[in-house]
Amino acid sequence: MDYFLTGGTGFIGRFLVEKLLNRGGTVHVLVREQSLEKVDRLRERYGVDASRLKAVIGDLTQPNLGIEDATLESLKGNIRHFFHLAAVYDMGADEASQRAANIDGTHQAVAAAQAMNAGCFHHVSSIAAAGLFKGTFREDMFEEAEQLDHPYLQTKHDAEKVVRYECKIPFRIYRPGMVIGHSETGEMDKVDGPYYFFKMIQKIRSALPQWVPTVGIEGGRLNIVPVDFVANALDHIAHLEGEDGNCFHLVDTDPYKMGEILNIFCEAGHAPRMAMRVDSRMFGFIPPFIRQSLKNLPPVRRLTSAILDDMGIPPSVMSFVNYPTRFDARETERVLKGTNIQVPRLTDYSAVIWDYWERHLDPDLFKDRTLKGTVEGRVCVITGATSGIGLATAQKLADAGAILVIGARKPERLKEVAKSLEERGASVHAYQCDFSDMAQCDEFVKTVLDNHGHVDVLVNNAGRSIRRSLDLSFDRFHDFERTMQLNYFGSVRLIMGFAPSMLEHRRGHIVNISSIGVLTNAPRFSAYVASKSALDAFSRCAAAEWSDRHVTFTTINMPLVKTPMIAPTKIYDQVPTLSPDEAADMVAEAIIHRPKRIATRLGTFAQVLNALAPKMGEIVMNTGYRMFPDSAIASGARGARRPKVSSEQVAFAAIMRGIYW
Repeated sequence: MDYFLTGGTGFIGRFLVEKLLNRGGTVHVLVREQSLEKVDRLRERYGVDASRLKAVIGDLTQPNLGIEDATLESLKGNIRHFFHLAAVYDMGADEASQRAANIDGTHQAVAAAQAMNAGCFHHVSSIAAAGLFKGTFREDMFEEAEQLDHPYLQTKHDAEKVVRYECKIPFRIYRPGMVIGHSETGEMDKVDGPYYFFKMIQKIRSALPQWVPTVGIEGGRLNIVPVDFVANALDHIAHLEGEDGNCFHLVDTDPYKMGEILNIFCEAGHAPRMAMRVDSRMFGFIPPFIRQSLKNLPPVRRLTSAILDDMGIPPSVMSFVNYPTRFDARETERVLKGTNIQVPRLTDYSAVIWDYWERHLDPDLFKDRTLKGTVEGRVCVITGATSGIGLATAQKLADAGAILVIGARKPERLKEVAKSLEERGASVHAYQCDFSDMAQCDEFVKTVLDNHGHVDVLVNNAGRSIRRSLDLSFDRFHDFERTMQLNYFGSVRLIMGFAPSMLEHRRGHIVNISSIGVLTNAPRFSAYVASKSALDAFSRCAAAEWSDRHVTFTTINMPLVKTPMIAPTKIYDQVPTLSPDEAADMVAEAIIHRPKRIATRLGTFAQVLNALAPKMGEIVMNTGYRMFPDSAIASGARGARRPKVSSEQVAFAAIMRGIYW
């Protein structure tokens, strides 16, 4: 028995080909000439040669599928079953391509099947042919389809109409539900249907422990079926006698609601479950024109677009969240009765679906998330690059192939660092600059732009820290002036200098090395924390202005790092700190992923505590303030002995790891 398939190398087609080969017949697969290797892979997969699995060169959109006359003649009278599976299944595809593949392709498939005098034309349609019908859609219903506004719904409906009204040979129609991966292996070839929400689940898992309850949506019932059920049902029904002219719903007769499906995959992905699910019908009392007006507000549209884009969810998918249609499958149940072909419960195979997606289909697997892929050949400016965090960051960027522009105060040290970076194979350009001097900042900006044209990444790292309690600062107002001059004014001067070029190129990223003290309100660091807080506030305001111009900011609330900056405070020798290399890893993360903020969990907790229970946060910080004394230098006692650190202080610092005291 000979078979002919369009879409035989596609997802459903691959599994159906296996079933047909197992019946001992010869399978002919339509394929474009440039895709012949797909048929070779199928032969290898199923252990057959070209005599069993034959490639037929053609094109879905050409007359008679673009099959040569001689080939068409050789197939005439020899094809018992013609399966038409080829179609565009991507809801995000443009209307023209969907019409060409789904409607025109079906016209040509019907014509080719008739030219071959095929025994039966098997059209694999979709439940999308029902549109957004409200209620139960039976297998004998077609014209009753409603709300076919989306191109995917309309083209699937019209393709089925071609078969119903133009096919002159016996035909059968199959309407699968949303087809997902294999129920035993999880195998899938693309992100579609419920897979669009997997990235959202993954991000929630990264942000929250599994035991934290979340709020989600209820939605309508989505009809999901695994590909192995669809292939098995197609193979079985196609070979039954007396079923020509019938339509079969290959669906789950007891589908889950959208919220239930998300929870099932949350559990499979070890993410928090939605303990409370909101049904959109709760808002039915709001007049439709008001709901539509709110959705069309520019901020709402942009926010919605940004969230969907970040999650990788096509906007059109959201219109199916409240899917209104249920599908009767009495004919399918009748013909499958007595077989072991049935739809498994999603809870029984969701784990393998999730596992396959995370290992093979997660979009992040195909993105270059390396530092090299982000900065190679890009102009990256680092201030304070001759020691500590700045030097460690410069070394990482040098190894990643960035065009390095480094600036620092001391020319001798700057020259020495530039030479060491060049020895690593980096393109290094060193410019002496005191970033607390506004005139030197302006000259630095001009020189960099004259020599390099623009800047892709600016790392504001140069900074000054002063650890001194307010009791010792009443006559030291210059402490506040010095920290503001470098930490705030110097950084803002550079941002304002490089920003016009970034905005013109519609590309630029600014990384500000801030402090965990901004989140914890660290005592003894009022001058330092105030200057960093000012830079944070400026950056938030600037980001709000430039958000749509692709110039972005990342603030790193850096915990305590063992650098020359903290060397005068000898007590820090005895408490846990990050190494400069670990701090540079945080900078690299900021450059690669461009988050709004990077902070330790302790820093984030402190910020939340200060927002919810500010007095409690104040008491904790005051306890640390009383436990740790001012340094000898801050007290003006030169040459004093190194202070002894008590076990109580070490324990407290270990619990509050990374916080300044």
